[in-house]
Amino acid sequence: MTGSSFSDSIVIRSSPEALYDLVSDVTRTGQWSPVCTGCWWDEGQSARVGAWFTGRNEVPGRVWETRSRVVAAERGREFAFVVGGDRVRWGFTSTPVDGGTRTTESWEFLPAGLAAFAELYGQDAPQQIADRTRAAHEGIPATLAAIARIAEGPGS
Repeated sequence: MTGSSFSDSIVIRSSPEALYDLVSDVTRTGQWSPVCTGCWWDEGQSARVGAWFTGRNEVPGRVWETRSRVVAAERGREFAFVVGGDRVRWGFTSTPVDGGTRTTESWEFLPAGLAAFAELYGQDAPQQIADRTRAAHEGIPATLAAIARIAEGPGS
């Protein structure tokens, strides 16, 4: 696993608008994420560019919260946010295709994130970055599968 970005896609039997409405409701993230157990908007905020929210993450032996800023909010096309405002970009894009919507989740360590890891972890930074990269490679397909189950499930 090399590089500091990764994406994967799945076709979901749902409209791009319905999928956007689902993934842009960060309060539901805990329903599909293997790491993020919940998110909440800052008071008065919602899925619009510039809005901030907090996410709570859990893995064995570690619990932490992150602050994220929405950087793309175009219903039916793209919802994306950057952890820490400049460190790691996560996003969802939707493209209509036969049978539904191709939904792509992407993840990218940004230069400020790589620099922050170097400062925070020193010589252990490459291993820490590799651990996060592995988590993205494992988590994104699991996240997409869970979003598909929710979007295609009863009452969808």
